[in-house]
Amino acid sequence: ARGAQGSAGAGVCTRVRACRSTGHAPGFDGAGMCVPPCTRVRPLPTDPLDFRHHNYDEMRKVGPAAVGQCPNITRIYSIGRSYLGLKLYVMEISDNPGRHEVGEPEFRYVAGMHGNEVLGRELLLNLMEYLCRQHRRGDPRVRRLVARTRIHLLPAMNPDGYEAAGSELAGWASGRWTYEGIDLNHNFADLNTALVAPRGEPGGTPCALAQVAPETRAVIDWMQRYPFVLSANLHGGELVVTYPFDMTRTYWKAQELTPTADDGVFRWLATVYATSNLAMAREERRPCHYDDFARAGNIINGANWHTVPGSMNDFSYLHTNCFEITVELSCDKFPHASELPAEWENNREALLLYMEQVHRGIKGVVRDAETGRGIADAIISVDGINHDVRTGRARDWGAYGVYEVTAAAAGYEAARRPAASAWLEPG
Repeated sequence: ARGAQGSAGAGVCTRVRACRSTGHAPGFDGAGMCVPPCTRVRPLPTDPLDFRHHNYDEMRKVGPAAVGQCPNITRIYSIGRSYLGLKLYVMEISDNPGRHEVGEPEFRYVAGMHGNEVLGRELLLNLMEYLCRQHRRGDPRVRRLVARTRIHLLPAMNPDGYEAAGSELAGWASGRWTYEGIDLNHNFADLNTALVAPRGEPGGTPCALAQVAPETRAVIDWMQRYPFVLSANLHGGELVVTYPFDMTRTYWKAQELTPTADDGVFRWLATVYATSNLAMAREERRPCHYDDFARAGNIINGANWHTVPGSMNDFSYLHTNCFEITVELSCDKFPHASELPAEWENNREALLLYMEQVHRGIKGVVRDAETGRGIADAIISVDGINHDVRTGRARDWGAYGVYEVTAAAAGYEAARRPAASAWLEPG
């Protein structure tokens, strides 16, 4: 390639063309080198971030460093501990960290559910660093996002598993499970199982379903404390975005299309991430393994891929007000550190654009008509959609679409109003 450029003269590239997905001028890569037909050119990193793998002790230092640089918009808190006692740290980014503001949606990213699927962990650490830096620089997009959204980042849901995996030299399954041997993505209440408590706790049961991992319990408690509206669960080992339901409705089937009542919304959310992820959008990309997800736009109903009883996505939809998808970020579960800059470029726009979707839809506050006080735990029903949401402790709620909305609460007459979704434009 270098010879082709030199023989044609400076700035001229002959007999070659760049693939559309490189993002560079036709015929050249980011360094000015000629690109042969359909050569896969990794995007060059443009953000000077900390591109390396972080073990638990190193990860603990990233959050405080960001808080030190951006104390007015960041906060670090813990939602619990792993089986071995490692804290599950969450990084919060908001214009008023530590406080829920009525009408401001709460968003979360979760990574590291499987300890050996590590790319999501590093992307969330990079994302916090990026948002802090860009906010300090006055980036209008980032400032708008931080001012209008309360963002929570959980980079390591299974820190014990990550420490067991150790490095990219680990086996395909090493570190996937918790120290107790529990797969956290099968540890939540599913379509057919009531929410259970661990053994020895009130409401607990001696059956196998009661083996709720401390990591799972911590995340469930977290979901119940914060009124999350939108979320994504970051995994690895494939390149595809899945959406609920993850468990087949016919319990004995390994694959079955099992849509939710909000299937159109979920397909939209999945498509937003898939089409803005550079690796997924690459026209010439090859399948990771056996499934060619590109033929369907790199999205799939989770249960139609393979059934996952007890997934966090299904639990989030069934037991909370939060819509959650799963993003399989990379063919490689534990990419080499040298690949992290390119993976950040592949995912940066997708991570930002997906967070911005939290401002689609409708939201509101349910109040007592006489006193004006908010009403907690009111049920919000939408015509044509068999899935209700509830107001939180702040008495606010959020949903997606154009609807006739009914609010009902114990001791009150139901109120019905037309409502239309909106998109917050820059400004």
